[in-house]
Amino acid sequence: MATLNSSNTLSSTFYLSGIPGYEEFHHWISIPFCLLYLVGIMGNCTILHIVRTDPRLHQPMYYFLAMLSFSDMGMSMPTMISLFRVLWSISREIQFNICVVQMFFIHTFSFTESSVLLAMAFDRYVAICHPLRYATILTPRLIMKIGIAALLRSACAMTPLLARLAFFPFCHSHVLSHSYCLHQDMIRLACADTMFNVIYGLLLVIVLWGMDSLGIFVSYVYILHSILKIASREGRLKALNTCASHICVVLILYVPMMGLSIVHRFAKHSSPLIHIFMAHIYLLVPPVLNPIIYSVKTKQIRQGVLHLLRPTKISSTIS
Repeated sequence: MATLNSSNTLSSTFYLSGIPGYEEFHHWISIPFCLLYLVGIMGNCTILHIVRTDPRLHQPMYYFLAMLSFSDMGMSMPTMISLFRVLWSISREIQFNICVVQMFFIHTFSFTESSVLLAMAFDRYVAICHPLRYATILTPRLIMKIGIAALLRSACAMTPLLARLAFFPFCHSHVLSHSYCLHQDMIRLACADTMFNVIYGLLLVIVLWGMDSLGIFVSYVYILHSILKIASREGRLKALNTCASHICVVLILYVPMMGLSIVHRFAKHSSPLIHIFMAHIYLLVPPVLNPIIYSVKTKQIRQGVLHLLRPTKISSTIS
């Protein structure tokens, strides 16, 4: 009985890892991470502020962009505190409940972002293939339903996966491979049959990401078909340019996401640095680059950013 109680007590605390072999440089390594997080948070907050305050941006495309920024922040911010606690040598410990909550936010908003990218592909499809019906199809009510459905779909899909972790004994190592909690990392430490979690997690990736990526692909097939019908070369380039930002953002999310899943499932015995490198790319690159891409490629967003940066000149006349 004493052994069982000891095991249950231990299982409530886990230990996060920094970058193995570079512990003495953690304080220096934290500087670029801090800068990246600041750039990501400031960029996404700027996008949200511009879309909220500029009436010209109260359009479907920019509402979806605001959802993308919200998903980016929801995916990256839960990792920030635990990462800096490890790199600044404050504490490596994390309680099981906090770990599960962190996993929930990371994975839920990761799937939500994928759904938002599908919605943005649908937005581009309607804008290019059915421009006259754009305002009647993508109404504010429909956009709100799409956003809520994307979040609920991801949250409901993740709940059974994470709920089962509460029934797993963790009787061996309690050291996680990263400075934050990921589901595929934690189930490696369980002393139980994790087949359900492995299969269900793989099905989630295949079904949710697969459905979203297939929907994006089909949307672009129709988009390209419509673009090729445009007579003028300038018209075709203009239509393609409206999709360039979205295509870049899709690649930025899916390539690291697929890479991390492949590494965790098929390269378990590879160097820990590869796992850590892929995990940080997966969580940091989209929030940092997405606002930059849309600020550079989208004229209205660029103008909004410049309006925030330029000091407002107030001229007054004294009579």
